[in-house]
Formats: sequence, C-alpha cells, structure tokens
Amino acid sequence: MALSKTTALDTDVSVHSTFASRYVRASLPRFRMPENSIPKEAAYQIINDELMLDGNPRLNLASFVTTWMEPECDKLIMASVNKNYVDMDEYPVTTELQNRCVNMIAHLFNAPLGESETAVGVGTVGSSEAIMLAGLAFKRKWQKKRKAEGKPCDQPNIVTGANVQVCWEKFPRYFEVELKEVKLREGYYVMDPEKAVEMVDENTICVAAILGSTLNGEFEDVKLLNDLLTEKNKETGWETPIHVDAASGGFIAPFIYPDLEWDFRLPLVKSINVSGHKYGLVYAGIGWVIWRSKEDLPEELIFHINYLGADQPTFTLNFSKGSSQVIAQYYQLIRLGFEDSSTHNEFEVSDMLRRFGWIVPAYTMPPDAQHITVLRVVIREDFSRTLAERLVNNIQKVMHELETAPCKVCARISISGDGDDEQHGAVVVKKTALETQREITTIWRKFVMEKKKMNGVC
Repeated sequence: MALSKTTALDTDVSVHSTFASRYVRASLPRFRMPENSIPKEAAYQIINDELMLDGNPRLNLASFVTTWMEPECDKLIMASVNKNYVDMDEYPVTTELQNRCVNMIAHLFNAPLGESETAVGVGTVGSSEAIMLAGLAFKRKWQKKRKAEGKPCDQPNIVTGANVQVCWEKFPRYFEVELKEVKLREGYYVMDPEKAVEMVDENTICVAAILGSTLNGEFEDVKLLNDLLTEKNKETGWETPIHVDAASGGFIAPFIYPDLEWDFRLPLVKSINVSGHKYGLVYAGIGWVIWRSKEDLPEELIFHINYLGADQPTFTLNFSKGSSQVIAQYYQLIRLGFEDSSTHNEFEVSDMLRRFGWIVPAYTMPPDAQHITVLRVVIREDFSRTLAERLVNNIQKVMHELETAPCKVCARISISGDGDDEQHGAVVVKKTALETQREITTIWRKFVMEKKKMNGVC
C-alpha cells in the first residue's frame, strides 16, 4: 500500500485554531491598513473579541432606538441587506413598499387625502435627515414668497423650544437660518405656545413643535399653538406654518390618544417627521417625513434622475441607502396593524387576575370621562419584592392570554356597528374608535357588576 503525503500550503492557515494563529497573537496596526491580508476566520475573531467590550444594546436604557425585532423580520432584513434603495428601477417592489409606508403613516396622521390621492413623503435614515428636508422645504417656500413680494429673504428664522433635540440646532447652522428658542421654566419643561407665537416675525419660516420631548417625553400643545398662530397670521397677513417633530410621539399618540389634535387635522401643520427606529419598532436607521400636500413641498427641491433606469424622483440628502429598514418598517406596520386597547380592557385584566388570587379593582372615571378605565394597585409596606415579582409575572400571563384570545365583546359590537351596510332596511353607521371603547367599557362594567366582582374605591 502506498502512503499518501499531504503538504500544507503556507497560505492555508484556515484549518488551524484561530486563537493559536499568529494573526491573533500579534496585534494589527490600529490606524493604518495592514501590509498583508489575513484569513477571514482571524479577521472575524479579532473584531468579534473587541466588540465584546461594547455595551449590550438590550441593556442600554438611555437609548430610544429599537434593539430587538422578531426573527422573521431579521430574516427579511438579511435577505435585503444588499439592496440599494435608491435604485428604484431595479428594486420596484421595495419602492412600492416605501410608498405604502408613506401612505399608511400619512393616513395615521390624518392627512387630507382624497380616495385616490397619493401621500407626499419620503423615507430617510432617521428623523435628523427628515427634519433637514422639512426645514429646507419651509425655507424655500418662504424665500419664494418674499421674492414675489419684493422683500428681502436673507434673514430667515425658525422658532422652537429650548428642549429640542440637537438636530434642530444643526439645521439652522448648516442651512443659515437663525434659531429662536423659547426658554423653559421651573415646572414647565416644554415650549410655551404663547411665548413661541410672540417670537414669530415676518422672517419666521415655521414654528417647530415637539410631540414627545427628548428630556421627559412630554407632548407640546400643538392645538393651542395652531390657534394662537392662526390669530397672529390673520392680524399680520403672514402665513407662518407649523412643523411637528413627532420623532418619539408619532407612533404613540394615534393609538393611545386618538382624540388629541396635533397632526394634519390642524390646518397650519404642513409637515411631520417620525422616527421609524424608535416607536416604529425598527432597527436604526429609518425615519419618515410626511407633507400635508404637494403644494407644501417645492418642486425645485425634487431631483429627477434616469441613469439607473426609468425616471426616478428623489428628495434626500444622501443618495445610496439600504433597503432593509424600509422593508422592516413595512413588516411592522402590517404585522401589528392598528389594534389598540379596545381589543381587551381593564375589566378583563381585573377579572382574570382573580384566578391567581389578586384583587385589583377596575373602575371608570367620573362623568365626562367615563370612557377612561383605570386599574389600581396599592403598594403597602408589607408588599414584598417576592409578591411584586409574582404580581408582575401573573399580569404578564394574563396579558399573553388576552393577546392570543379573540375579543368576544368586540366581535358582538362589530356585528352591529361595522361598515355602512344595510341591515333590516336600516343603514348601520360605523362607530369611531372612541365610541367603540366607550361601548366596550359599558358592557364590561355591567358584566363585572352583575358578577359582584367590582370592589369599592376608597
């Protein structure tokens, strides 16, 4: 029998242990490219070892940015990580998904769109880029109006609260706009609408309101700002508009506070930005900016290119951009839908907690706020950490059961209140979300009272 002999090539180091290789034992130059290449296993191990010293994103409680998504979405992201979104002709489906997201968000913000009208907006790498684009649109519209009136247009300004995120300081500095800040005061940590309107003059391109302050999450009173600014515009003949920075609150307010007027229901709100990578629940870098109508986005800011294929309109600060986050945003919008607290309510939680021995009262607020239901837990001195952990665990179990179970109350209501179909010769009018919530609350309150499971509140 002949014995075969295999000679390892000098370059074949991938079969050796990465930790025992000379590439890991000897340090690489930090600020210059190495003279020679190294095996892929060694490159991976060197970088992976250093990255272990980074903080854990899941434990980063200082960040607003999403750090976890469902595995199914992770797969979609990895499958599209090599797609350049700007090549719309090559990736028409991705472009279509972006357009769907823009329209979904526009309707979420109550944009005044007709049945067949398309929303005006664009996906960005975050709210900072979205704010730059919105600011440029306001500046250009203001300049055109001033030039048409024969007035100087070299001293534009913008009014904000001192609580704005740093991107609002970048926009004026980068694009030569004066920043006029409303200072905060003790006990009032957002922009005061009255003081903001006082600072408005003929050179103000817009007033920026924050829906979800970075400092404390508080919403500014956009409705009051709109009313006060409307009066000032009437008195002066100006047309000063409002931009709403809803980076943090844009994906919260429509679900938790559907009756709060802060969006395009207010006539002076011309554009809104929102961070998809915050409460849009997508990994960083995705943001959105939506305009009220085509008239609010000057056509000269839109570029039309055709060297990648068909005519492709674009309005972004950068050119190339990954498609993954756009696809991930669409996944979240269709995955989660518009379901809110009307699916299940506090009375169901209270009722189900009794199975574990907990008596947690559910009750409605006094007149004119009866549709608001509250769960109350009183924490006394004898409430130990062990009991607290058990209560939280039981609440999580209850919520999981409710999320996976159909809502019988909602089903009954939808039979009598869904759509405009004729039933027995009568037209059934579709109920609003608030009316549905009130009806559900009333039904469950009667149900609990009949079972004598509601405790008195004292």
